Amino acid sequence: MHFLILFCPALCIASYPNCTVHMNKCDKNILQRFKTICLKSYKCASHGTESCEVAEQLMTIAYENGVNLFDTAEVYSAGKAEIILGNIIKKKCWRRSSLVITTKLYWGGKAETERGLSRKHIIEGLKGSLQRLQLEYVDVVFANRPDSNTPMEEIVRAMTHVINHGMSMYWGTSRWSAMEIMEAYSVARQFNLIPPVCEQAEYHLFQRDKVEMQLPELYHKIGVGVVSWSPLACGIITGKYENGIPESSRASLKSYQWLKEKILSEDGRKQQAKLKELTHIAERLSCTLPQLAIAWCLRNEGVSSVLLGTSNPAQLTENLGAIQVLPKITAQVASDIDKILGNRPHSKKDYHH
Repeated sequence: MHFLILFCPALCIASYPNCTVHMNKCDKNILQRFKTICLKSYKCASHGTESCEVAEQLMTIAYENGVNLFDTAEVYSAGKAEIILGNIIKKKCWRRSSLVITTKLYWGGKAETERGLSRKHIIEGLKGSLQRLQLEYVDVVFANRPDSNTPMEEIVRAMTHVINHGMSMYWGTSRWSAMEIMEAYSVARQFNLIPPVCEQAEYHLFQRDKVEMQLPELYHKIGVGVVSWSPLACGIITGKYENGIPESSRASLKSYQWLKEKILSEDGRKQQAKLKELTHIAERLSCTLPQLAIAWCLRNEGVSSVLLGTSNPAQLTENLGAIQVLPKITAQVASDIDKILGNRPHSKKDYHH
């Protein structure tokens, strides 16, 4: 059985009964029991009724294919994403017991007391999220980034509080360093509190160090899993930038000038050359480059799930196909990919293969 995660503006996990089970050795919670794929799109909350209808369409397609986990955040479109997700779940009459819902906290409002990971904002922020979602609880609440202004003990105690009061089942981290995660774990053990269960981290063919070098030790020692994001590197790995910046692409937008500069840089052109070589491997496996990239991420034993971006049913269908590609990523195929990339981190233990 496999799980697929859709993020539109939520995160969904889909089960595929006919697929081979890939159990993680250190699975300790619901997010780590099966390998997962994730699709990310939080645009609908700011683009009116039409985009919200697309969001409903995508989530319906996903759910009908066994998808049952949805993720959002208080910061997405200033809370509108949570409202849309809650409305869709209510409209579809999906059983709460069949769903896994997660949200993220940090940027809640303009006031200083409405941001960060203080006890006040964690409790009030999650209450606000639950009201917008029209739910009694979420399954996982994530700390959306570290907060150097709040003592770690206060953060862990607040997360333990919302769990003990039935507002969430688990808590996790996002963009935290291995040292910060270990500190949270140590504080939890010292004071008999609840530690985080997973970390959301950037991971793709061109960004490997944190997930392959820093987090594996935590995965093996304390069972912290990885929910990886940006597996297609903001669209760079799709291959659509091979011949420049298409007018309709994300990199053509003014707000994504940084992405355009990255693609057109010397390193960016080198990446496109490597992607062209990887296309031959994808053709050999009868899959697309995005499917290959997503399956490659999932092959890492410490990665529980992969967050993707999607804006239409065609992209969703294509990305779902990565599940079928995963068994084809043999040790030899992984080795061929590494030879092309030339960026495999050096570690004492080989966690990726």
